[in-house]
Amino acid sequence: MSDRPTFDPTRIRVPPEERSAPIDASGPITPSRLNELIRAALDRSIPSTLHVVGEIGNLTRAGSGHLYFTLKDASAEIRCVMWRSAAARVKFEPATGLEVIATGALEVYAPRGAVQLLVRKLEPRGVGALELAFRQLRERLEAEGLFDPARKRPLPAYPRRIAVVTSPTGAAIRDILQTLSRRSPFVEVFVFPVRVQGDGAAAEIAAAIRALSRRAADLGGVDLVIVGRGGGSLEDLWAFNEEVVARAIADCALPVISAVGHEVDVSISDLVADVRAATPTAAAELAAPHVDELGIAIRNAASRTARGMRQRLDLARHSLRLRTERDVLLRPQRRFRQHAQWLDETVLRLRGLLIDELRSARRRLSTSEAAIARFGGGASFARAARRVDERVQRIQGSLASSLNAFRTRLDG
Repeated sequence: MSDRPTFDPTRIRVPPEERSAPIDASGPITPSRLNELIRAALDRSIPSTLHVVGEIGNLTRAGSGHLYFTLKDASAEIRCVMWRSAAARVKFEPATGLEVIATGALEVYAPRGAVQLLVRKLEPRGVGALELAFRQLRERLEAEGLFDPARKRPLPAYPRRIAVVTSPTGAAIRDILQTLSRRSPFVEVFVFPVRVQGDGAAAEIAAAIRALSRRAADLGGVDLVIVGRGGGSLEDLWAFNEEVVARAIADCALPVISAVGHEVDVSISDLVADVRAATPTAAAELAAPHVDELGIAIRNAASRTARGMRQRLDLARHSLRLRTERDVLLRPQRRFRQHAQWLDETVLRLRGLLIDELRSARRRLSTSEAAIARFGGGASFARAARRVDERVQRIQGSLASSLNAFRTRLDG
């Protein structure tokens, strides 16, 4: 802040020839002249800077950005106006019913003949403006669910490329780069330089985050983003409490670590980010594993893989052993030899049956021939011959059926 005194128009030295003529109100005057008289009286008798305490009422924010409201107490009120340039510097959100201290000067609004307070500065009473602004934004974003743990994304275990949004000359970037170089020298780091305090800093930070979210693929693939700065006063850290930064972090397609100030400092960006780090150094430690830890992880993974392969081989050996121990696989010819033996036995059995049937047929035929010879009947002989043929056909059919049944069993 500058030590220059507040501008006071009453202290300007006006040459005598430019001074107003004595006021003459003896005759009738116009409303315009009356407003001039009121303005002159105010300039002479009222200080150019007033600090008015009251409760905001009838608050209106015009499309132009100007604020119009009243300040009131238990028995009176006064109209107030705050031009856009002054309203833009108000950190908190003015609201009806909020008790504030308005700093400004009285003026006459001629078109209405009304006296109003032209407000240059507005502060909440009983609490700092920044503190109130922080509280208001926090409540609003929390109601929207931007702080919900369910929307937080996990950090990649082994990032290859990390982007850092911070000042290129501050202690924060030095701490981050040194920590990453020591812990994970294989990680590639992109620095997006921005202002981290002062007018326009919040817009720069938000623009860098949004650009990273859009262009991560163009950079070869960015795995996560660190946003932050070193310590400072509440005013110094305020850019990270601006709504534009909070929404850029919430909309970012990449996981975001917020590291603003020291451990005791909590910013809106800390609450919105996927992970909050107490310091920039802690952010670097959270972002990438130590090379020793990576070596241990690789060895553990190799050990788990080898152990899993051994287990699978042991199971395969056991399964193969069970299969080879089965009789049909251990001695595969044994089953075929048994079938061959059964076939030989069947053929011999059928052959014996056939011989018995033929012998029986011969005996019957001999008997028949003797009968024919005794009785001399040709017709009777023919009938006997047919019966013998039928009996032979039946024997052949029985033999064929037995052979077919055997083949079926063998194929099965």
